[in-house]
Amino acid sequence: MTQPVISKKQLTDTLTLWHQKKIDNEQLQDWMVTHFDPPETLIGEDEPELVQEAMHVIMNEYELAKLDKFKEQGYEFAMQFLQCNEDNFTQLRQQFIHQGFSD
Repeated sequence: MTQPVISKKQLTDTLTLWHQKKIDNEQLQDWMVTHFDPPETLIGEDEPELVQEAMHVIMNEYELAKLDKFKEQGYEFAMQFLQCNEDNFTQLRQQFIHQGFSD
């Protein structure tokens, strides 16, 4: 039996649907819960380690955040975070977490 895999493209496509208002906050969170929770799911297995970690952070934040805390700007911060490298990983993670959601 093969393990389920979530690609960077799948995550990006889902976030884009949300950004385009084709799915709402609840549908976005449901997708994250469905695809991030199963421990056997491989997240971004063909991506560099930092991008895999960014994917985990993004999916975890959208999975756990209260629906009314999602901010539209979170999409842009998530897209930037998915392009991270060693030099900007920490900065982009902080930006996504602290500015992508309301307190």
